[in-house]
Amino acid sequence: MFDAFLISTGVVAIAEMGDKTQLLSLILAARFRRPLPIVAGIFVATVLNHFAAAWIGQQVAGLVSADILRWIVGLGFLAIAAWALVPDTISEEESQLKPYGAFVATTIAFFLAEMGDKTQVATVALALKYTPLWQVVLGTTVGMMLANVPAVYLGNWISSRMHILRMVRFVAAAIFAAIGVMALLGVAG
Repeated sequence: MFDAFLISTGVVAIAEMGDKTQLLSLILAARFRRPLPIVAGIFVATVLNHFAAAWIGQQVAGLVSADILRWIVGLGFLAIAAWALVPDTISEEESQLKPYGAFVATTIAFFLAEMGDKTQVATVALALKYTPLWQVVLGTTVGMMLANVPAVYLGNWISSRMHILRMVRFVAAAIFAAIGVMALLGVAG
């Protein structure tokens, strides 16, 4: 009944571990020291970005056969697995947004950071496979919040333990690779 929501939540929460948006959460928390506007900015940026990605995914799903769709989804998750192994960094532009205030800076930075990011690609892939759209968007948004809100509130503690996030990246890559292979083999629902 809520497969799209639950799977989307899990996939994005895992994809976000050690991602640049999690690093961005740490930076914004350290700069502004105002968690509520930062969390609100993450939420707004995620809903806008993931709705657009999911909508595109569902439009593409209506244009291709089930076999082609299976290959797109499978290869997409294998690409995300490889991508998860690459450590993310934050550009100077993304970290220079203090003059705009916590909410606006976070909304802009997160929206831009998610453009073409593995989470956005995962959202497209999820929307290719699952319906309804609102469950995919809600799930990916909840997954994003689950991964990034703790980074905002526990910024100093998390930043001193970055080695843990490296290990999580490898586990996430293995999970995405397994999902990709299962999709290619037609095993995944």
